[in-house]
Amino acid sequence: MRNKFRTPHIVRKPYTHDNITMKLTEYAVKNYQFTLVLFVMVTIVGIVTMLTMPRAEDPQINPPTFPIIVVYPGTSPQDMEELVVKPIEKKMYELENVDKIVTTIEDGLAVIRVECKYGVNVENTYQEVVRDVNSLKSELPSDLFSLEVKKVDPSDVNIVQIALVSENASYRTLRRAAEELKERLEKITTLKNVEFSGCPDEIVRVDVHIDKLAQRKIPLSLVIGSLQSEAANIPGGVVQISSKSFNVKTSGKFESIEDIANTVVFNANGTIVLLKDVADVGLRYAEEKHITRLNGYRCVLVNAAQKVGSNITQNQAKILPIVEEFEKTLPPTIKLVRTFDQASNVARRLGALGVDFLLAILLVLITLLPLGIRAAVIVMIAIPLSLALGLVGLNALGFSLNQLSIVGLVVALGLLVDDSIVVVENIERWLREGYSAREASIQATKQIALAVLGCTATLVIAFLPMIFLPGGPGEFVRGLPMAVISSVIASMIVSLTIVPFLASRILKTHHNPDGNLFLRLLKKLISGSYSRLLERALKRPVPTLVLSLVIFVASLGLFRVIGFRLFPTSEKPIFLVNVRMPLQTSLQENKRITAMIEDSLRKNAEILYFTANMGKGNPQIYYNVGQQQEKADFAQFFVQLRDDAKPNEKKRLIEELRTQFALFPAARIEVKDFEQGPPIEAPISIRVLGDNLDTLRRLASAVEQIVRQSPGAIYTNNELNLPKTDIKVHINKEKARALGVLTVDIDKTVRMAVAGVEIGTYTDNSGDDYAIMVTTPKSDQTGVATLDVFEHLYVNNAVGTPILLKQIATITFESSPTTINHFNKNRFAKITAFTEKGVLANTVLKDIVPKLNAFDFPAGYSYVLAGEAESERDAFGGGFIVVILLTVFLFIAVLILQFKTFRGIIIVLSVIPLGVVGGVTMLMLSGNPMSFIAIIGFIGLAGIEVKNSILLVDFTNQLRSEGVELNKAIEQAGEIRFLPVVLTSLTAIGGLIPIALNPNPQISPLAWVLIGGLVSSTVLSRIVTPVLYKLIPPEIAHAE
Repeated sequence: MRNKFRTPHIVRKPYTHDNITMKLTEYAVKNYQFTLVLFVMVTIVGIVTMLTMPRAEDPQINPPTFPIIVVYPGTSPQDMEELVVKPIEKKMYELENVDKIVTTIEDGLAVIRVECKYGVNVENTYQEVVRDVNSLKSELPSDLFSLEVKKVDPSDVNIVQIALVSENASYRTLRRAAEELKERLEKITTLKNVEFSGCPDEIVRVDVHIDKLAQRKIPLSLVIGSLQSEAANIPGGVVQISSKSFNVKTSGKFESIEDIANTVVFNANGTIVLLKDVADVGLRYAEEKHITRLNGYRCVLVNAAQKVGSNITQNQAKILPIVEEFEKTLPPTIKLVRTFDQASNVARRLGALGVDFLLAILLVLITLLPLGIRAAVIVMIAIPLSLALGLVGLNALGFSLNQLSIVGLVVALGLLVDDSIVVVENIERWLREGYSAREASIQATKQIALAVLGCTATLVIAFLPMIFLPGGPGEFVRGLPMAVISSVIASMIVSLTIVPFLASRILKTHHNPDGNLFLRLLKKLISGSYSRLLERALKRPVPTLVLSLVIFVASLGLFRVIGFRLFPTSEKPIFLVNVRMPLQTSLQENKRITAMIEDSLRKNAEILYFTANMGKGNPQIYYNVGQQQEKADFAQFFVQLRDDAKPNEKKRLIEELRTQFALFPAARIEVKDFEQGPPIEAPISIRVLGDNLDTLRRLASAVEQIVRQSPGAIYTNNELNLPKTDIKVHINKEKARALGVLTVDIDKTVRMAVAGVEIGTYTDNSGDDYAIMVTTPKSDQTGVATLDVFEHLYVNNAVGTPILLKQIATITFESSPTTINHFNKNRFAKITAFTEKGVLANTVLKDIVPKLNAFDFPAGYSYVLAGEAESERDAFGGGFIVVILLTVFLFIAVLILQFKTFRGIIIVLSVIPLGVVGGVTMLMLSGNPMSFIAIIGFIGLAGIEVKNSILLVDFTNQLRSEGVELNKAIEQAGEIRFLPVVLTSLTAIGGLIPIALNPNPQISPLAWVLIGGLVSSTVLSRIVTPVLYKLIPPEIAHAE
């Protein structure tokens, strides 16, 4: 008995189309030995690739951003701006492809971020920036402490953080242990940037007694010059004697501390003055600027990052034995704690996705039951083969195995089975009509080959433009569409070669033409419900389309309800606590306040480790959060929960801590979760642009009040809120000139007395280097200067006579800005804020922006939104519009090639709005806002919907070309093609369910969009597409 929907013409006459694809199918079936070898090769290569390809937790983005960091201790922001920043910014603006330059200037520190347009050669641009900065050195102050051009490198994120904890060991002992561990880890060639922090450097400090120099009338410059000349190590060159050459060694560097102390600094009239006669020389600790503690106990942190392209799992296997062996060598007073190990996090995350993957395969297997056990086995063999081949392609294109590429593979799992299901289901139908397994495999695959190619093309087109999404967001998600595209192309190859081969060997001729029990039940369900519904819809085509349009328009209103957020927060069991203390708080007071916060954190059982960093941020352990530069009034806690902590537990704890610390008296405490996606300064950020600092401060204060009063905004910060107080040395230039004292000598003397001057290095017998720092005696053991430093400070005039500083200068206090910011060379004040739990930044901005627009800014002053709003502009700017247009026109181009009629194109593309209905509904029901990743889901959904529509329209065209009447062809195609469409949709949904239930908010919205869209488009399009086909039937050339 033949299937009632199979036309006699199709049964009697095999397909004879002749193209490369069909020849490939026939060759694969008839030459089974070759196909078998290909099968084994793909399996082995796929397994090897999976085991050896690079792995990382998050995608690595490589933005063309180049921070220029200038350190000039003791320099006010305004002086830094004039002396350093303006010349550098002017030079940087001469570069081509500069997108924007954002500068932050603080005391003694300037960070100029040169951001170029995406698409430039990062390495070449970096070299150009370095050359231009080096060419400026003659125009910049000669006594800059450091001037460094960096490149934002995704591999700079530390993959391991180890704490050496001790309350009893000396800093020297801790430092030696940290150096030893550092040296051992540096021998692993795949690691880089192995550093330790939390331990002050040891230096040779030369405390010059200025009063003794004054008594002997010895100029300070002479002392410094003598030390610099003795510290120099200048090679003498090479001398040739006979047939041999010899290196000439000169006096060389200092050989001991005593050697430094015995340096002759003055020799006149038979009087020899040694350095030790006028200064105290000895090994001391440098000024403490970064203090670290683990769970309240003093420690030193050792961090390491991995090189680009290396495998984090393999690096962990190299690190662990070294750390375990090193731990055995530590004294009892030092305890080693591996506080952070990203490899373990990667293993857990990838392992969880692996479980999701296996669960998805199980659900796919269940949905294949209507095809029968043998057919299901073929499809289940095709799945790993397609993924293996896709993985090989992904690795060849330079992508790593990370959370987004794995999500791409899982998404592809639900899509790549479509080709195999369509081919196998068609072969099964031919078998039920009495054909042999071999003939059915070849002819059925030939019949469906063009549709499979068209479906693959539409899926590739749907995901291909995502590869070219602009900016950081586009680069961040690029691995996902690449994983889908490579797997889908692989699936097409497998379905047209290996699947027909396996079918010809495994499938058998059916005794029951209606298939197995599952298939018969499914057909009965289709005939009992879908057929009657389709028949009614075809009788009332216009009302059916109007109803569908109303449903679509109503669903668009849900987008306003769910809101928008570019990227979600991280679900990892880690977060930060930033502590901002009163302006100019000393590091010692910082320690006291931090200890109070540690006592509070210690009471939370969910917290496993909390690493306190005083005076500086924690070393970078998250891909988009860099380390905060040195700041005495700042502290940061890196908080880690138990490994099994759920995302909801973390959110609850964050809210509890926010409530607990809201009224903390000694500092402002900000409990912040990590954000996903490219780096932003804060979800809400407003730049007020203008020139005058006083006016900017006034306007920033007004904007701050607007933000602070907006519902949902927390942690509002205005950097210009309070000016800081500086000590100003006012030089009486007339007196100085009268006494023969140069202003530059006053400046150098004050700098030496307060900050110190590094004149060289001393290397001991062990090979350890120590900076030689010339300064004045400090009353504080920490080496920090106090106001007493100015009491007995002398400056020598042109003939060497010492002049007391008080005679030619007065010491006063004056206010100055804490920070000066530049955006494209314009000064601006920055007001930032975060949002409460469950509140989106866009929601808060809807309240803020109208008030800002109504605010009366003076002429020359304006505002611009930064933060998430700026990221959205970058992500959805002109480049994004081009991508969308490219997608649409590529769809149309492929459909024209396949259907050669605009009516067919309209019918196929009409399904896209139907998927939007389910996608946005599912986002609302799952509690997810619209996001960048959800947009990717909608773009991918369009490809899936069009693919299913192509199968229906193509088969309807085939029936009509063979003489079947229009209504009959629509009904038959609808019923016959409903089965493979339902099966492919169910398999896709089965593969996506584990991802949708995954707690990671970065990937679950994409799955929810696809699931909802597949449900709505499968249900609605099976009615709308046939109805539209009836209203505007394409012209068909009838077969002869």
